[in-house]
Amino acid sequence: MNKKKVFIFFIILIIIISILIIFFINRSKTKKFGKNSSSQDIVNYILDMNSYEAIIEVETKSNKNTNKYVLKQQYIKNQTETQEVLEPSNIQGIKIVKKDNTLKLENTALNVVTILENYEELTDNALDLSSFIENYRKNSNSNFEEQNDEIIMHTTNNNENKYTKNKTLYIDRNTGNPKKMEITDINKNTTVYIVYREVKIDNFDENNVIAFNIYNISKQI
Repeated sequence: MNKKKVFIFFIILIIIISILIIFFINRSKTKKFGKNSSSQDIVNYILDMNSYEAIIEVETKSNKNTNKYVLKQQYIKNQTETQEVLEPSNIQGIKIVKKDNTLKLENTALNVVTILENYEELTDNALDLSSFIENYRKNSNSNFEEQNDEIIMHTTNNNENKYTKNKTLYIDRNTGNPKKMEITDINKNTTVYIVYREVKIDNFDENNVIAFNIYNISKQI
């Protein structure tokens, strides 16, 4: 083995070790906010998330009726969004999976057509935290404020759905986690109210880090 190959081998070894160190440091790190954290830090934490898991309580209102749900949400940026119904019991287990701009309902035990007819709001991505983030980033009028121990983010939906026009996300200033979201129509009437019972956010995208370093390795070789 000549000197050049030995050198390349050690470079690759160092890069791989560096990747592993970065990976484990980030995976073991818990994001903490305190008095020294700015409101902008917390807003950026939400906007930059790469994945999240949450148990949420949802109340939807329309002219005809009011529906309540408990949902489990899972999101991985640029990959999948999954929403599973935990309550009510008559549609428990229904999973709504969004991937590559397609929507799939999973649960062969129930009548999917009936689900779509009676619970259409479950397929509306307005319920997703990722939808709020997308609206916030795209709308130039998006803004935030701080009140007591909460950061309150405001944005407007850019699509034509008049029932989910305005969105407000309330964030715990101490943890950086969402507490609740209120969605209103064009007349400022509440159409969706979400309470985040449990939430876990991950801002570390190990796939991008690994892909970037592998790309650099290939260029050197």
